Amino acid sequence: MLNIPIKRRNTTAESAPQHGLSATLILALGTFAVGTDAFVLAGFLPDTATSLHVSTATAGQSVTVFAAAYALLSPIVATLTSRIGRRPLLVAALLVLALANLGSALSPTFAVLLVTRVLAAAGAAAFTPNAGAAAASLVAPHLRARALAVVVGGLTIATALGVPLGTLIGAWMGWRWALGLVALVCLLVAAGVAAVMPDLPGSPRVPLRSRLAVLREPAVLAVLPLTLLGMAAAYILYAYAVPALSAVGITGSATAWMLALYGIGAIAGNLGGGYATDRWSTTRVLVVGYFTMAAAMVIWSALAATHTHAPILMGGLMIAWGAASWCQTPPQQHRLITAAPQEAPLVIALNASAIYLGIGAGTLLGGLTTPAGTATMAATAAALSIAALGYLLLTGSRKVNTSN
Repeated sequence: MLNIPIKRRNTTAESAPQHGLSATLILALGTFAVGTDAFVLAGFLPDTATSLHVSTATAGQSVTVFAAAYALLSPIVATLTSRIGRRPLLVAALLVLALANLGSALSPTFAVLLVTRVLAAAGAAAFTPNAGAAAASLVAPHLRARALAVVVGGLTIATALGVPLGTLIGAWMGWRWALGLVALVCLLVAAGVAAVMPDLPGSPRVPLRSRLAVLREPAVLAVLPLTLLGMAAAYILYAYAVPALSAVGITGSATAWMLALYGIGAIAGNLGGGYATDRWSTTRVLVVGYFTMAAAMVIWSALAATHTHAPILMGGLMIAWGAASWCQTPPQQHRLITAAPQEAPLVIALNASAIYLGIGAGTLLGGLTTPAGTATMAATAAALSIAALGYLLLTGSRKVNTSN
């Protein structure tokens, strides 16, 4: 009985160098669909609030609910679906996302929208960690961080294209049509995954309590809080980017362009973070990222406080913000896999939980500080960025990062 799974795993391992990073591109398309689903609401949040008769701050909590549900469901879904082959699992997750987005598009009330956001979170929780684990198994070890960066790159491309396009489509056809198009994208990607992805086996069933035993590893415990802190800092302003940009004179179609610049920075930061992690070290990448984020938020706060309209400077800040936000994930995932290589799918799932918990916490903080104005929101993001940098420096002595 043991010969069968060993043979299948060796076949995958032997073909990994041949596949290179190209075999992960279909997974990146899937994470693009997931990322568009998670972030597209930010592009037309004020219109959604008006349509469902709630405040913008309340409408922003739909992002919080998605993120919190994802964080809670990710390790549970990983346990319940561990024996399922990766290809059917990824296809099923995308079908759930399509159904959830269709439900969101048809939501008659804000309460119904929240329910469909939880359903979408369940689909995302099944897809993203398994996509990352599959990518890590499809390439040679020395390309692992770059493969993870390619998969996470789907999320960053979603911020570059999905959110601005959603904003434009929402302005042209309405936010419901925009979500309907997201559902269509999920269906198309599901067909692509079914056609292109190799047949990767599932893993033996392990009880949730046994899986979470990895949290007793000091190295793992040192990494996860940093993911939460860093993503919370990155997302205080994101869900409220439209009114936050309006506070510095960026309105109308210029908003979509600014969000596109954020996405371009996110792509560059994510791919650059993966390359730099393979080339140098995780700590260096993270230090640069948190320092850049803090600086960008301080400048944005100053511009908002003085009501300064400086579109060129804001464009640069959006690029820096996006790069700093998304350069975190490849080194953090690399640190976790290095700390617990035998539990790679699980620690990636836990890191994804921390990512979305951080997004939820940041969005919640953004909603709470919205009445105080954009300057206060940006200053809060800067403070959290500095806290993340301090935490990294305090825990940097733990052997959770490597130079390659």
